Amino acid sequence: MAETKREIERKYESDDGGLPDLTGVTGVAAVLDRGVAELDATYYDTADARLLAASLTLRRRTGGSDAGWHLKFPIAPGVRDEIRAPLSDTLPRALAGLVRSHVRDAELAPVVRLRSARDVRHLVDDEGRLLAEVSVDTVRADRLTGDGGSARWTEIEVELADGGDPDFLDKVDKRLRKAGVRPSGSASKLARAIAETEPGRRRKAKARPKARQDGKPAAGANASVAGANASATPATAGDHVLVFLRAQRAAIIGLDPAVRRDLPRSVHRMRVATRRMRSAFRSHAKVLDRTVTDPIGEELKWLAGELGVDRDQEVLTDRLTTALNTLPRPLVTGPVRNRLRAWARAHGGGSRRRLVAVLDGERYLALLATLDRLVDEPPLLPAAAGAPEKVLAKAVRKDFGQVAALVEEALGQPPGAGRDLALHDARKKVKRTRYCAETAAPALGGPAADLVRLMRSLQGLLGDHQDSVMTREALCDLAARAHAAGESAFTYGVLYAREERRAELVEAALPEAWESIGAAMAV
Repeated sequence: MAETKREIERKYESDDGGLPDLTGVTGVAAVLDRGVAELDATYYDTADARLLAASLTLRRRTGGSDAGWHLKFPIAPGVRDEIRAPLSDTLPRALAGLVRSHVRDAELAPVVRLRSARDVRHLVDDEGRLLAEVSVDTVRADRLTGDGGSARWTEIEVELADGGDPDFLDKVDKRLRKAGVRPSGSASKLARAIAETEPGRRRKAKARPKARQDGKPAAGANASVAGANASATPATAGDHVLVFLRAQRAAIIGLDPAVRRDLPRSVHRMRVATRRMRSAFRSHAKVLDRTVTDPIGEELKWLAGELGVDRDQEVLTDRLTTALNTLPRPLVTGPVRNRLRAWARAHGGGSRRRLVAVLDGERYLALLATLDRLVDEPPLLPAAAGAPEKVLAKAVRKDFGQVAALVEEALGQPPGAGRDLALHDARKKVKRTRYCAETAAPALGGPAADLVRLMRSLQGLLGDHQDSVMTREALCDLAARAHAAGESAFTYGVLYAREERRAELVEAALPEAWESIGAAMAV
C-alpha cells in the first residue's frame, strides 16, 4: 500500500562539510543527536531520461526508517510529494502506474546508485516537539550506465517536521548562512549525481552546475533531454500554435499521475487540456491539416468523456446538496437527502478503478504517442509560415464572429428549451474563442488578452445558465422518482423554482453584458 508524505526541505553545502551550532535558532530548545544511518539508494529512469526531464525521481532505498520505493513529485521550490511503497524486488504496481504517462513502454533501469552516511540531528522546542530534522550526508554516487564515473560530496539537508511552520526554515537558513553555509547548487542529490558522474566530466571544466531551486534538473544534468522540447521564441503563426499544443500535451501527461491519485481538480484540469487542444485544431484549420488533426480530436473527445463520467455527476450532486442545505427546514419534506444520495449513486456510472483502467489502456497510451508525433512532426499548412499578426488575428476574428452570431441568435429567442440550447451552443463557442485568443495573446498582445478576459467572463455567465438547466433536469427526475415512491415532491419543486429564477437573472443580465463586450471589441 502506497502512502504520501509532503516534504518541505532545503539543501546546503559548506567548504568544511560540518554542521554549525543551531542551538541559537529562535524556537530551538535543544539539538538532539539521532546517530548515523547508512542509506543505499538506486535511482531508476528510462534510457532517454524521461523521468529526469519531468523532474521526477524514482528510487529503491534500503537503510534508515523509511526503506522502500520512493517516487517524488515537485510541488513548489523546496516542496515535494513523496509516494512511498514497501520494499520489494520489483517496482510496485502503484508507483508504476504513476509514471506510466511518462515511461509508456520504455524500460525503467538503474541509472545511479547513491550511498550515504546520514548523521541526523533533531531540532526540538522547549516541549520536546520536533521542529525539523537536520542531517549531514556524506554521499558517494556511482553512475550505473555507460562510461559514467563516481563522485563524492557532503551536503546538509534541513527537512521541516510534519505540520511544521515553513517560516521556521527561514530561521534555520539565516543561521546557516551566517555560519558560511550556502544553498546547494543542485535541487536534488540525483541531479548532482547525474551532473558529476557525466561521462568525460573530468576532461571538462570543474565548475559546478548553476544553482537551481525550482525542482528542475540542474544545468548540465542531462540538459539535452531536459531541453529537448524547449522551443525558440515563436516567430510564425505555426510556432505560436505549436507552443499552445505542446503546453496542452504536457498538461495531459503531467496531470495523469494527479488523476490517478485523485487530487483536487485534477480530472477537471485534464479535461480542459483536451478541450483546449481540440479547440486549437478547429480554430487553426488554416495552420494545421485537419485530415490529420480531426481523428486526433475524436480521440481527445473520447478521453474527455471518460474523464467526465463521474466528474459531471459529482458537480451536479454538489450543487443540489448545497441548494438543499440552504433551504429552511419547513421546506424540506420527505426523505429528500436519502433520495438525493441514492440518485447520485445510481447515476455515478464509474469509479476510480475504472478511470485508472482507462489510463492504463492501450487506447489512451496510443493517444499519448500520437500527441508526441503531432508536436514533433506537425502537419503544418502553408499559412503556418505566415505572420502571426495576420494569421492568428484572422482566426480570432472568425471565432468571435461566430460567437456574436450565436449569442445574438439566442437572445432573439423567447425563454424556453430553444433558448437554453442556443445559449449552450454559444457557451461552447465562447470557450473555443477564449482558447484561440490565448494562443494568439503572446503575438497580438493587449487586444487578445482583453478578449480572453471578456470571453472568460461571458463563459462564466453562460456556465451558470447551463448549470441551472442541468440542475432543473435532475430535479424533474428526482421529483418523478419521489412521486412514484409515494413521497412528497414539494421540496424538489421549491428547488426547481429557485433554479428557474437563477436562469432568469442570467438571461436578464446577458444583453447588457454582451453589449459591453461588443463595445470593448469595437475600440
